[in-house]
Amino acid sequence: MNKKQKKTLQRIIIAAILTVALALLFHFVALPWFVQLILWLVPYLVIGHDVLRKAFMGIKNGEVFDENFLMAIATIGAVACGEYSEGVAVMLFYQIGELFQSYAVGKSRSSITALMDIRPESANLEDAEGNVSVVDPDDVEIGSIIVVKPGEKIPLDGKVVSGESTLNTAALTGESRPRTVRPGDDVISGCVNEEGILRIETTTLYDDSTVAKILDLVENSSLKKAPIENFITKFARYYTPAVCIGALVLAFVPPLFLGNWLDWIMRALTFLVISCPCALVISIPLTFFGGIGGASKCGILVKGGNYLEALSKTSIAVFDKTGTLTKGVFKVTQVIPINGKAYDLQMMEYAALAESVSNHPIAKSIQRACPDLDPRRVTEAKEIAGQGVKAKIDGHWVLAGNKKLMDAENVNMYQNGEGDGKFGTVVYIAVDGKFRGLLVISDEVKPTSKQAIIHLIVQGVHTVMLTGDSPRVGEYVAKELGVQEVHGGLLPADKVEWVEKLLAAKRPRTELAFVGDGINDAPVLMRADIGIAMGALGSDAAIEAADIVLMDDDPAKISLAMRISRKCMRITYENIVFALAVKAACLVLTALGITNMWWGVFADVGVMVLAVLNATRMLNTRNYQVDSSEK
Repeated sequence: MNKKQKKTLQRIIIAAILTVALALLFHFVALPWFVQLILWLVPYLVIGHDVLRKAFMGIKNGEVFDENFLMAIATIGAVACGEYSEGVAVMLFYQIGELFQSYAVGKSRSSITALMDIRPESANLEDAEGNVSVVDPDDVEIGSIIVVKPGEKIPLDGKVVSGESTLNTAALTGESRPRTVRPGDDVISGCVNEEGILRIETTTLYDDSTVAKILDLVENSSLKKAPIENFITKFARYYTPAVCIGALVLAFVPPLFLGNWLDWIMRALTFLVISCPCALVISIPLTFFGGIGGASKCGILVKGGNYLEALSKTSIAVFDKTGTLTKGVFKVTQVIPINGKAYDLQMMEYAALAESVSNHPIAKSIQRACPDLDPRRVTEAKEIAGQGVKAKIDGHWVLAGNKKLMDAENVNMYQNGEGDGKFGTVVYIAVDGKFRGLLVISDEVKPTSKQAIIHLIVQGVHTVMLTGDSPRVGEYVAKELGVQEVHGGLLPADKVEWVEKLLAAKRPRTELAFVGDGINDAPVLMRADIGIAMGALGSDAAIEAADIVLMDDDPAKISLAMRISRKCMRITYENIVFALAVKAACLVLTALGITNMWWGVFADVGVMVLAVLNATRMLNTRNYQVDSSEK
């Protein structure tokens, strides 16, 4: 509880004690009305002076119709009608409700501001002589050496120069599993160094670091309101003046025909208390705020309430394959020489040397399969886009690529065994125009991918995979994971085209989500209704292009995010229906004279407290954590 909340609580306690004391006093002692008025004004002003001031400032600034105005008019009217205790009690219970709401909002906000703990306060900068000084992270330039001691947060993104340790990434990913780093490994800001001393060469400025981008994303998420939040704001703007007019009509029209002015004025004042829309205006944004905060604790960064609402309506989930459902780490899984041998070392050396001129992931995997070769053996080399590599090695012309390259070079190929790409991507090798054999390159599926697809299908989501890999490889992976629809051999532009087709075919009032690695899928991420990126522990492209970022690259978090979003919308609609139903019933009963001011207090403060309590359920994400048995 903060300082302001403690002061409010003190005022509530003082006002409550005075109210009870005066009620007991006037029960046993009869005093003149003006003495009673003066005595009752003491607790009234103790508890309600700030509401009166805000109501006055609202009228002065032209913003008349808010909850402060309604409470001020209703309680002043009750006191003017001689109902001193009811006027004080209404203000007292209103302030109790406001305190409770303030505490609940603060608790919800803490779930997001806990992320602010990842903000580094300082950096240990090492100079050329090896001296270390403590500086502001903003003052550290790219290429500087910083020292991170055990227990300290890494202040900037960089590469480990020396030292070995484990990093706690829980604040970024929601996962407690530590990550081991050694010299040469990339590290990102916000992680906590748990063991050894690390010397890190910085690769970004603080403003461009992962921690700065994440904090900016979370801090601004509340600015993007969900459509239903905007609706409630507009609704309250018209609703409040309407009920004020209704109260005036109730106060002055029926008495003209039925008499008993005091009774009808009290009904009108009760009408005003009941009509206060704060239960909706407070609980709906609080629900979305709690949803975003709860998701962030699980390593799911949602850029705004609008994306959280859209996610709950998802009917189609489209996935990229490499780096999303698979690890994106290729390795040579089959070597099939044409000569029938179990292994052809020379063919592997030629393939690795030829691919040494390429930075493609498949080329890198071939290089890793046959390391420590002398690159000077390659005298000429040319990378042919979309086909492969042509290189002169040890005086021989070597081709390494797909069928298009072999056809273009008039190489006569012979199929052999299972090396047709059923389980991966095929690289054909030819030496001096003669087919030598082939390599099969496979990408490992992520452990949680299958469960992610199963959970989405159970939630009624149609799953689609779009991949640039060959159709046969795509179909094999899709079948293994249970993906319902797959399209392979696609370029980035082809993926956008397929997303356009799926958008046109989706059910009305539903959304399409695209899940990619955020690097080469940026165009599709931006075209989809909802872009979900594998954050790769801080990928710039992912954070920039996507609407939702999964910080630990776990596809199982997609169904988790969807369950959080659907729970958020369910609670939102529960609060709307409950608040409007209770208020409508109480307004009718008040107009008929069946209920009094105490029912008005329940219909306002009681409904608000119950709605806020319901909204705070979004803070509980424990039951929504991914089951470790699924990993």
